[in-house]
Amino acid sequence: MAQPYDLSLDQLRAYRPELTRQDDFDSFWADTKCEAHAEPLDVEVRKQEYPVDGVRLYELSYRGFQGARIRGWYAAPESAGPHPGLVVYHGYNYSFDGGVHEIVNLALHGYATFGMQTRGQYGSEDTMISPEGHYAGWMTKGILHKETYYYRGVYMDAIRALEVLSEMPEVRRDRIGVTGGSQGGALTLAAAALSDIPCVAVAEYPYLSHFRRAVDVAPKGPYLEINEFFRRNGDVSVEERAMATLSYHDVMNLAGWIHCPVLTAIGLVDEITPPSTVFAVYNHLQTEKEIRVYRYFGHEYIPSFQTEKLAYLRKRLKG
Repeated sequence: MAQPYDLSLDQLRAYRPELTRQDDFDSFWADTKCEAHAEPLDVEVRKQEYPVDGVRLYELSYRGFQGARIRGWYAAPESAGPHPGLVVYHGYNYSFDGGVHEIVNLALHGYATFGMQTRGQYGSEDTMISPEGHYAGWMTKGILHKETYYYRGVYMDAIRALEVLSEMPEVRRDRIGVTGGSQGGALTLAAAALSDIPCVAVAEYPYLSHFRRAVDVAPKGPYLEINEFFRRNGDVSVEERAMATLSYHDVMNLAGWIHCPVLTAIGLVDEITPPSTVFAVYNHLQTEKEIRVYRYFGHEYIPSFQTEKLAYLRKRLKG
């Protein structure tokens, strides 16, 4: 892989493409949130055993968008609260054992932490029905209609997770953050845009942004599911309809609604979330923001960023 394969760092810092919002963008999300909030949360919590001292672990579930039962791990410090809270979103099809060890680890850092398991990708139910076929994976499920697109439900599940956490008696509602990487980074930013609960967001190489460039330059990863869908549907109107749907769910188009502080990170040789797509979001943020750039890292665990993340969360959730 050439270094860098995308734009130069100077170009990335100035890269701010035009938004692709449709005329009814605002009303679409307002109506979607009204539909989501009409469903009772119906939270269920079951105590679980875990070999660690100082933390209580639970299996937690609630009703997400269109009644789907969304599951995840919830871990809270045993010490007297209330505690700052965190909602963690996992990567695309990447949640081993539901991320339980990460959730417990964050609870050991003093956060009441809920790790949402994305619908259909691990233990959560997916109730959304695609009126047409789609390519393998989740990226093109329901893509020809904004109302049926898979990530419409996922985004609503993400903000419902915040509502669930904020109602926990041991959680400080005014000190709740969101974090995640890749798909989880996208959900972090989408939740911060669509909910007023988060007071901080940390998004590592966020996905689901600047779709038009992503399908043009990403050399590997789930964005290519969209390319393959277009290859199998020769009608040019299919691509036009799909790109219109994606514009509603493009994190770049949601960025202006984020008001809490944001920390993000990107590696310059990231082949799954091209750096230009991440800077497209970052450069449209109109809030307090910072970005960490890692010249020799791709779409992978970046050790030094973990320290940056913990320091950022500690300052804004415990300061």
